[in-house]
Amino acid sequence: MNGSFLYSAVRTPFGRHGGALAGVRPDDLAATAIGALVGKTPQLEPARIDEVVFGNSNGAGEDSRNVGRMGALLAGLPVTVPATTVNRLCGSSLDAAIVASRTVATGDANLVVAGGVESMTRSPWVLPRPEKPFAPTNATLVSTTLGWRHVNPRFPKEWTVSLGECNEQLQEKFGISRERQDEFSLRSHRLAERAWDEGFYEPLITPVPGVELKRDEGIRSDTSLEKLASLKTSFRPDGTITAGNASPLSDGASALLIGSEQAADFVGVQPLARIAGRGAAALEPQMFGYAPVEAAERALAAAGIGWGDVGAVELNEAYAVQSLACVDAWGIDPEIVNTRGGAIALGHPLGASGGRILGTLAHVLRERGQRWGVAAICIGVGQGLAVVLESV
Repeated sequence: MNGSFLYSAVRTPFGRHGGALAGVRPDDLAATAIGALVGKTPQLEPARIDEVVFGNSNGAGEDSRNVGRMGALLAGLPVTVPATTVNRLCGSSLDAAIVASRTVATGDANLVVAGGVESMTRSPWVLPRPEKPFAPTNATLVSTTLGWRHVNPRFPKEWTVSLGECNEQLQEKFGISRERQDEFSLRSHRLAERAWDEGFYEPLITPVPGVELKRDEGIRSDTSLEKLASLKTSFRPDGTITAGNASPLSDGASALLIGSEQAADFVGVQPLARIAGRGAAALEPQMFGYAPVEAAERALAAAGIGWGDVGAVELNEAYAVQSLACVDAWGIDPEIVNTRGGAIALGHPLGASGGRILGTLAHVLRERGQRWGVAAICIGVGQGLAVVLESV
């Protein structure tokens, strides 16, 4: 098996639902990220790219015609570069990176563009197709922005509760207080703002043409524990989860350049990190927030290391409660987790978040002078993914 390496990473700023990126189609967001990624390596001839693998969670609207292929064509890649779109919900772009790394490892490709895109603002409303012509009953429009729709009645009801209710159940199971969740969320905003102020994200970000958005739109520099504590709960009257300690609905795209060691000769840059281990895990659907625990353990085992070797963790903050449950289960120092902010502040455009955390992790490892890092993400319907990077 060949080694797989991360050469470069880029993403758009992430916009709020209905915010600065609301007028940009998802295929155009994908094209922006892909084009910027190729532009970061001017020595690379685009025809040397063997494939594009792009993640997308929705696929019900403007992203419905293989958005990976549409984004590649709109970015100006040669028509001879094939492309595919993968869907593992919130983990789609991390899954795309895993697919790309395996393709390189098996020798089926030397260089692959991976990544993902989501416009949660532009997710369409859908109608079920009637089973008979001229159906006499009413039809209901269903939002495709987030969560279950057109649920199969054969599923147990406990599997198909809302994502927020799933996390309230996690809170009950692990006894993670509202105060801890709010403190974790405040830390995310403060670290994200500091990262931008210090210039950390500038090499990782590409602007979206025609949009005046220079930073991630969800960062709230004026928030405080008092403001977070004042917010009403969102899913249970006596619950703990609020709009302040959960990730927002977001728009954005990310892209990664993954190749063999030999690809450095025609890419023109040296790799940032080696993809050393991959892990996937699954639990009961309502336990999805806890699934990264086992996924990370499997990725570490594949890399041949343990938590004592890990110097940085990028864990996608879908909800503060599930993030804290994972960190507690791993028994690691919370200070090595999301040192440059997380999804609660930066945003969580479902199909793009895995690419964000993997690219951020590679740069954090370099910044901190650490060798090993873990990127992990929870996924609706009970799954988790993780990747171990070795800085090179």
